[in-house]
Amino acid sequence: MLIGTWNVQGRWSPAHRTTLQRHECDVWLLTEVSDDLELPGYHAYRSAALMASRRRWSAVLTRDPVQQLADPHPASAAIAMDDATYCASILPWRSCGSRAPWVGQRHADKTAAAVSTLDAALPPGPLVWGGDWNHALIGKEYSGSLGGRSAITQMLARRRLRVPTSDLPHQIDGLLSIDHIAVDHDIRVAQAERFTAEALSDHDGYLVETDPTLR
Repeated sequence: MLIGTWNVQGRWSPAHRTTLQRHECDVWLLTEVSDDLELPGYHAYRSAALMASRRRWSAVLTRDPVQQLADPHPASAAIAMDDATYCASILPWRSCGSRAPWVGQRHADKTAAAVSTLDAALPPGPLVWGGDWNHALIGKEYSGSLGGRSAITQMLARRRLRVPTSDLPHQIDGLLSIDHIAVDHDIRVAQAERFTAEALSDHDGYLVETDPTLR
């Protein structure tokens, strides 16, 4: 199975469509999703809340129709497919302020609150969780906070998830990705890679190929 994540910054054009089509993912975990986004051959399950005018926080795209779950957090979307949950999330960034859907004053508190809400709302069992977490998970922290990183890694441990994207580069030289895909610790990961998207977004995209039959 090929899973992709990309922050498309609320933009949508033929070039964005071509980029998604080129990678032929089975599931896309997208963030900052334009209401205009329509990808032939896929069903799009968007979060209900607006991030900005005509821009949803997150969406999960699948090839076949599936069950959309209630949003586990206003900045997340989730679906159930093949006995697993797939969730796309945006987590707080350092300058996000204290407006909804964020709760708390310090950045670390906002992240901890969002992660706690997600952890409580997402069903037990197999989980694929991705999106723009606004945190590097190793090395220098420039978009989030070390306290926020700790909240994320604690949830990953509780859910027995690993993050093959954690050591992939950011679009900015010298930094590591803040966009991630987490999969069950026992799932075999064949490959994790970045694809560049500089002309289309200030986030590159990330792909994880898994083989759920091999543990």
